[in-house]
Amino acid sequence: MATPSSPELQAFLQHLAVERRLADRTVAMYAEALARLERFAAAAGVALLRAEPHHLRGFVVQLRAAGLAPRSIAIALAAWRGLYRWWGRQGVVAANPVDGLRPPKAPKPLPKALSVQQAVALAAHPGLPGDGPHAAALAARDHAIGELLYGAGLRIGEVLGLDLPGSAAAAGWVDLDDATAHVLGKGRKRRSVPVGGAALQALRDWLARRPELAAAGETALFVSQRGTRLSPNQLRLRLARQAQQAGLPTKVHPHMLRHSYASHLLQSSGDLRAVQELLGHASISTTQVYTKLDFQHLAQVYDAAHPRAKAKPKPG
Repeated sequence: MATPSSPELQAFLQHLAVERRLADRTVAMYAEALARLERFAAAAGVALLRAEPHHLRGFVVQLRAAGLAPRSIAIALAAWRGLYRWWGRQGVVAANPVDGLRPPKAPKPLPKALSVQQAVALAAHPGLPGDGPHAAALAARDHAIGELLYGAGLRIGEVLGLDLPGSAAAAGWVDLDDATAHVLGKGRKRRSVPVGGAALQALRDWLARRPELAAAGETALFVSQRGTRLSPNQLRLRLARQAQQAGLPTKVHPHMLRHSYASHLLQSSGDLRAVQELLGHASISTTQVYTKLDFQHLAQVYDAAHPRAKAKPKPG
């Protein structure tokens, strides 16, 4: 990694390593950032002690033009800001020209979604095999949960908040006759979503076995082996194991099935507003992330199927 040649900058790095006791990795990243600062200032004909905010803004533009990621730019700004703060304590600069500068926002990572085949394989999985008197009941419960997560796009808290029987006082419930799940989502907003035939049948199978596990007076639809409401951690662990049993190559968490539900609905319908309503998003911008997932899917199909997708241009 590059390091600055200026004795003043080397002194600051020494301060970070010895007095601040920063990790070697951090000091190395700061050294590279300070070397960049030194080069930018030399190219602009500006002494670092006399640099103004507009000079530093220009240096940030150069970082972006060099293709640095937002996180790398944030590290560079932290190094530069620390340098001028240190100089300020020594009284050699009157103001910190890096103050007020912010790195560009890092793009939010796209949520991971399963393919249609993977999501169906997991939702249709009959549940974890096991021994003991309640193995069949637990398998039926896990199957019903998988079908609801993917078939209705519910959040983990919405699934675990479902009660039996349904009532206005309940956090949520499933109306089997009406094929509808009524849930209390974020911001305590109620919404109703349709429940497909596969999920309804899985729920009926679970309800037939629920009395084997549920404690007396327990209102939760989904209960643990102890008879009380299933916890989020218990659900995550069971789903991850179920995904392995179903042969999925990736680590699966409950929200991944919600992402898959949204992505697959959008791929089939193209109706962003309808998907927003089904997911219970307050803003359409939250739902729009799935248009990017949809494009990724289309791009993968194109790359895999179109005869000209991988055609290399001939050299001129």
